[in-house]
Amino acid sequence: MERRILVIGALGQVGSDLVPALRQIYGETRVTASDLKPATDEAGPYVMLDCTDGAALDELVTRANIGIIYHLAAMLSATAERMPQQAWRLNVDGLYTVLEVARLHRCQIFVPSSIAAFGPETPRDPTPQVTIQRPTTMYGISKVMSELLCSYYVARYGLDARGLRFPGLISATAPAGGGTTDYAVEIFHAALSTGAYTCYLQPDTRLPLMYIADGIRATLELMSADRDRLRYANAYNIQGFSATPAEVAAAISRRIPEFQIDYEVQPYRQAIADSWPHALDDSAARADWGWQPHYDLEGMVDEMLRVMRHHSAL
Repeated sequence: MERRILVIGALGQVGSDLVPALRQIYGETRVTASDLKPATDEAGPYVMLDCTDGAALDELVTRANIGIIYHLAAMLSATAERMPQQAWRLNVDGLYTVLEVARLHRCQIFVPSSIAAFGPETPRDPTPQVTIQRPTTMYGISKVMSELLCSYYVARYGLDARGLRFPGLISATAPAGGGTTDYAVEIFHAALSTGAYTCYLQPDTRLPLMYIADGIRATLELMSADRDRLRYANAYNIQGFSATPAEVAAAISRRIPEFQIDYEVQPYRQAIADSWPHALDDSAARADWGWQPHYDLEGMVDEMLRVMRHHSAL
């Protein structure tokens, strides 16, 4: 019997787009989605699951014959700073539990990392693939831990663990989830609903960003790549484009001339953003598995507005 796919944290920003993509490729019944809360409109198998519950996860993997796990459950940067103890339990203890189950069942596993894994001492423009990682947030610390744990399980147990250092992801499918780059999602909802947005970052705060379709495609391409070609399998830098809030707002204004933006800076979020890269050097991903982004800032804005207008018309 062919082994199946499990997506943990399926109702979050990445999972909301990844699950449909996986079901389109592999079929609805072969992809089980899971999260902490009930789902109302899942097209395929869905299970409520706490990923820190090893016994429940082991039972699900055994019963559903899972061979591939996409572990997306995590508390994001801004939320994690408000609740660091809970963030550690979910982001680190939860990952350890999932890795143990993956080890016991010999599952391939995808674990995303983030630009948050870097800190103020890291070269910022661009940030190299291999460089100093001393983040100053609980989320960033947990992502460095996840990279190290996955590397350990690869070296110690031969686990096939893979991952990407995602830039700020921009999606019309799921609401913002407590990240520092959430402004780049919120701004589109505001532009279409009220025509105005108040941004919590300074207008010139440059950060790496990526349209979700590129993030999903990168995930699928990495997971299907030849393992022997992957020098940095569990933590590849990938770059989409870099932009500031002012540049995103200007691109929206070119399509919605009446749109207005102002700024009320939140110091804790600004401090997080100021510790992160301006751009990522993704030459290793390009060389090892052919990574190439499809969306720049202008293409992302066009697609976000198209998708959101389509959804609002339904």
